[in-house]
Amino acid sequence: MPCLFAFGALIAPRALVVLLWLLTSWFEGLFDSALWPVLGFVFLPTTLLWYTAVQHWYGGEWGALQIVGIVIALSIDASPASGRRR
Repeated sequence: MPCLFAFGALIAPRALVVLLWLLTSWFEGLFDSALWPVLGFVFLPTTLLWYTAVQHWYGGEWGALQIVGIVIALSIDASPASGRRR
């Protein structure tokens, strides 16, 4: 059972990115090329989701709340525990 929980935690941000990409126009117009969203999907999916949320909900304005959010998203994506989940 713990293995299923770890697999779900690993796949959840990526599954959300795929669903947003296929079912909505969430990523349209945010990036100049498709390279950045693909790299974000592979390496930093939580950070990619927070960056796009800031672009949509806050109009791209980076204040203290948004910076704290990106630091938390980066720490989730780059934490040593994420290596153990794989």
